[in-house]
Order: sequence, then structure tokens, then C-alpha cells
Amino acid sequence: MHHLFSEAGVLAITRLMQRRVLLAFDFDGTLAPIVASPDDAQVPVRLAHSMKALSQRRPVAILTGRRRADVFPRLGFEPDFMVGNHGAEGLNWLPTGSAMQEMRERLRRHAGQLQEAGVLVEDKGLSLALHFRLARDRDMAQRAIRQVTDGLPPELTAFGGKFVSNIVFSEAPDKGDAAIELLGTSGCESLLFIGDDLNDEAVFRRASPDWVTVRIGMGDETSSAMYFLETH
Repeated sequence: MHHLFSEAGVLAITRLMQRRVLLAFDFDGTLAPIVASPDDAQVPVRLAHSMKALSQRRPVAILTGRRRADVFPRLGFEPDFMVGNHGAEGLNWLPTGSAMQEMRERLRRHAGQLQEAGVLVEDKGLSLALHFRLARDRDMAQRAIRQVTDGLPPELTAFGGKFVSNIVFSEAPDKGDAAIELLGTSGCESLLFIGDDLNDEAVFRRASPDWVTVRIGMGDETSSAMYFLETH
């Protein structure tokens, strides 16, 4: 993985911007700095102004693990496209079955244990997030999460992130599916995508050679992104 502003990266960006390109971004850790409480996340004012100017020149999409309604007021600009819940919200996809509701009931039964371990449960409708960034003992918090998420029904799956465990529908679209669909919807030829977390790897893995994909954070040999930047 090369630095985005290496010779290879600059050449790739130059070629990309000669095409009809969709500019797509993750939210937390990419446009908005990671903060202790998810409720405090916000795009910095100067960056929001830059994004607003950018959106007047190219179509802009946000692909986020949050609910769409949660992200809109945190941006400070209006994107052309918004997909939430890790790819499941905004693509005309609807779940079937009661597995997620059963999971909510399981979480309610373990609410005391999770609270004692410092785990914050966020219900996003089409997914659930179990945050442990604020836990005093993160190992204890992760053990509590595993006790609740072990043995999920096949309709659900769990994956990690930065101090969070996410529970989603197994058949739900992911960010990679969202990126492909938005390319068709936007009429663009290619894509720039910038993200920082595990759920962004779904886009990195699906990238065509003419895309530019960027991971925020020092070069990670396990990432499928083409380029990296140290910070957002």
C-alpha cells in the first residue's frame, strides 16, 4: 500500500479526475474525528466548507455505519447520496424474519451485565452496535459482548470495528454493494473512496483497477486499500 501523495498516488488521482468520478467517504474516523462518545462526532467546520465546495464540482456520497438520519445534521454540507447502516439503509433493501428483534430481546436480558462492563448498546434499526470505547476495562467489556453475540442465528452476523462490535443481517448489502450501486445511479465511470475501519474493507476489496481507494491510518498490510493517509 502506497501513501496517497506518493508519485504513484498523485498519478492515480490525476488520471481519476479526468473521468466522471463519484467521490465517496466514510463518516467516523474519515470526515469526522473519532471521539469518546458517538453523539459528539461532527465534521470540523473548515472541512465541511471544503466538502461543500467539492460537492459543487463532483457528486459526493457518504457511506456510513450510522443511521442516515443521525449523520445528516453532523455533516455541515449536503451530499448527493447517503447510504447508512453499513450499506443496508438507502438501497431499497428490506430484511425479513424476526432475528434482529430476537437479538434486541437478548440484549435486554443482558442489559445489566453489559452496562456493568461499560458497553453502550446503539440500536440503528437495521443494525446494532455495541460500543466499548468508554469501558474502564475493555477486555472485560469484550468478554461481555462475546457472551451475548456468541451463537448468533444464521440470519445475523457480527463484525468488529474501532472499539465496537456490530450486528447486522447476514444478507444485508455492505458498503461494497453500496459503492457499486451508487456508481450506476450517479452515472459515474469511476470512484474515489476514503475510509478507516473494517466495514470499509468491503469497498476496498470490490475496487476496480481504475478506482482510487484510501485507508485512513498508517499503512496496514492486511488492508485491501490501494493507498493510505496518516490522518483524516
